Amino acid sequence: MGTVKCAFVGCGGIANAHLKGLRILWENGIRTFEFLAVCDIDIERANRMAEGIALFQGYKPKIYTDVDEMLEKETELQAVDICTTHNEHHKVAIKCLSAKKHITIEKPLALTIRYARMILESARENGCILQVAENYRRALSERTINWVIKSGKIGKPKMLFWLDIFDRPWYWGWRDHKHIAGGGWTLDGGVHFADLFRYHIGEVEELYAVSKTYNPMRYRDRENPSELVKIDVEDTTMAILTFENGVTGTWVLTNSAKGKEKRLRAIYGDNGSIVWGEGLYIEDKYIPLEELEEEYLNILEESERERLFPLGIKDTIAIELKEFFDAVLGKGEIETTGIVGLKDEAISMAVYESSWINAPVKIKDIEECRIENYQKTLM
Repeated sequence: MGTVKCAFVGCGGIANAHLKGLRILWENGIRTFEFLAVCDIDIERANRMAEGIALFQGYKPKIYTDVDEMLEKETELQAVDICTTHNEHHKVAIKCLSAKKHITIEKPLALTIRYARMILESARENGCILQVAENYRRALSERTINWVIKSGKIGKPKMLFWLDIFDRPWYWGWRDHKHIAGGGWTLDGGVHFADLFRYHIGEVEELYAVSKTYNPMRYRDRENPSELVKIDVEDTTMAILTFENGVTGTWVLTNSAKGKEKRLRAIYGDNGSIVWGEGLYIEDKYIPLEELEEEYLNILEESERERLFPLGIKDTIAIELKEFFDAVLGKGEIETTGIVGLKDEAISMAVYESSWINAPVKIKDIEECRIENYQKTLM
């Protein structure tokens, strides 16, 4: 079995989750990868990543602080795992793709849809694999919920309710600055949720939204709230979604709601509802999610179970990375392709664009860059 010669670019927070996934694969005997290099503008951060890889790989990857230098010197490199800040995604991705390196890239695909399209075009021109990190759908709970919906257990889906109402008074670093992050939680976490909307229900046709920043000042240190920091991303969005198949959705995200927290994620159909973290409700019958997961696993054919949860692994990033390595080795397909990542991000960007013009927007108009007023402030 071959191995994929890889590198990390960006060795901060989310890269550590990727490191954990790699270690899980390695410890389960899935060793279809070899990391030759790591790259980060912070050499200490890069060194920590290299040391983490060395613990299971057996040797330390070379350390770089410049992507161009790494691509020039690491002539054996085949693939790159990109975990930089959002504003660097398109710059790093296009450099790697132009050097004929396959890439897996953290979400969101790019800072704007126009930049995302540039990445897709570069991947096409250079004949490279492009995977976007949409690991949420790979969880056993999400695969099970998808099966519940697609098998008709709730009947025909009618309504989606996705509410995350809570308070976060502390500062979240670069993610609280629009020109680095592209937006707040509606983009950063929202692309994952948008991916689940599309995965479970189908394509969103149109949405209308409002976006606000109710609390522009955050405590720098959550443990010692003595210094305030100004942020410039939204902290609240409220959207009504219309899906192509007629489903209507309510999507609310806020981290400035003091007092009672409320989280509800549910899809209602003709016959019942599936509720995240709970289970299936049909009339007076309730089936816990854990029972549904067991039933789902039992009906899967062995080959499909192994594809979705190789060797019984449940860590979603480990599963995602295995898919990427397999695809580079010509032994599988990418589920969350570049176009999947673009379509997911278009839903999040539609929220900002709709609020900007105070009118409903068609998702196709966002995908095709016909509406990009908010996004032009990021370019």
